[in-house]
Amino acid sequence: MRVSICRVDLLELHFEGEIWEWRGPAPYYFVTVPEDEAAELQEVAAAVTYGWGVVPVRATIGRTEWTTSLFPKDGGYVLPLKDRVRKAEGIEEGDTISVTMTLA
Repeated sequence: MRVSICRVDLLELHFEGEIWEWRGPAPYYFVTVPEDEAAELQEVAAAVTYGWGVVPVRATIGRTEWTTSLFPKDGGYVLPLKDRVRKAEGIEEGDTISVTMTLA
């Protein structure tokens, strides 16, 4: 018998991206996960995803850390930015931010 263990909880990603606003029924702000990091996530997404392809993560921007889920978009992922995170870090649409993420 062959046993395989996958430690997806060890995946930690660091990236920079520009904040953009989605103007749907309720406006929300996101940062797009760059292509290389999205590819790493896709390798382990099947083991951690729930629902319609969302990936649970623990994200950190500056001194603010929170649990959220990445949303699939255009073959990659976007990280939603809660109002409390944006306000705590003083960031706005168009700002480029540094993000650290681990799978939650």
